[in-house]
Amino acid sequence: MFRIETEKDLLRAFRSRDRKHVELPKGTRFPLFVRDYFAWSDPYGVRVFLVFTPPGGQQPLGIAFRKDQQGDKNVMPHVCDWCRNHGTSDQVGLLTTDVDSKRRVGVNLCLDLRCNERLEDVANMAGRNVLDEVQHVIERMARFAHEALGMGNSVAA
Repeated sequence: MFRIETEKDLLRAFRSRDRKHVELPKGTRFPLFVRDYFAWSDPYGVRVFLVFTPPGGQQPLGIAFRKDQQGDKNVMPHVCDWCRNHGTSDQVGLLTTDVDSKRRVGVNLCLDLRCNERLEDVANMAGRNVLDEVQHVIERMARFAHEALGMGNSVAA
């Protein structure tokens, strides 16, 4: 669990290049207490934002993703690289973010980034503890942030 005191602190979690795109959900109040991670979509459905604290890290990291496959009517199942959830293209798909002004990277994820909720539902139905599963998702987030974007500390998952 971590706490974000102000909107300025939340924006500081993002790279400077992404801050101009961050639009907080209506009604967000501070301080913000975050159990696992905080994810939300912009009101236009174009961007998805993620804030998390890497394992062993002290400061939250923020990633601004773009949904690049809007309108894709492919009914083939996709798998989220972070939580391993299966879904159709309107549930799981490619989210991208800029590395710099010339390069972008993408990863197949739950398009709403609600991996923790899906894992919790599955764990509850199976009678398992979800904490380890969510920790693995956060480790995968940290690995992506470090390896693809050069953010935070390296984490093995």
